[in-house]
Amino acid sequence: MCYIYDVNIVSYIEEAITVIQQISDAELEIMKIVWGNPEEVTLFPYIMDGLAAKGKPCQKNSLIVLLSRLTNKGFLSARKVGRRNEYTTLISETEYQTAQTKKFLDKIYEGNAKGLVSNLIMGDLLTDEEYEDLKKLLEKGKEQQ
Repeated sequence: MCYIYDVNIVSYIEEAITVIQQISDAELEIMKIVWGNPEEVTLFPYIMDGLAAKGKPCQKNSLIVLLSRLTNKGFLSARKVGRRNEYTTLISETEYQTAQTKKFLDKIYEGNAKGLVSNLIMGDLLTDEEYEDLKKLLEKGKEQQ
């Protein structure tokens, strides 16, 4: 029974990865602010302040349009409370990162993770600390098999 459960979870995750839509850089900046909010619900002023703090101020109407797009794409849900909207994430940052990594891996490396890791190492794109962390992570994964 556990095996079937695991297979169903993997199928669900793979299906979810293919369903997640692309978002623009501006939409991603908004999502990073929402994902970084420790509260379960994010309010419009919190997002406006977050963008301003990142040096990326946004006009009110532009932000309303971007939030509407994120809602339509299934990244956020909006609940009207009085005159304001409360935004809740529907896709976690990890789910988005996993989907984008898979898309990148398929597009650039034809699904070959070894090619990606090799390029990171040989291209001197990792710090010594990142390299050691990656090495430990690979060893840990090997031990669990």
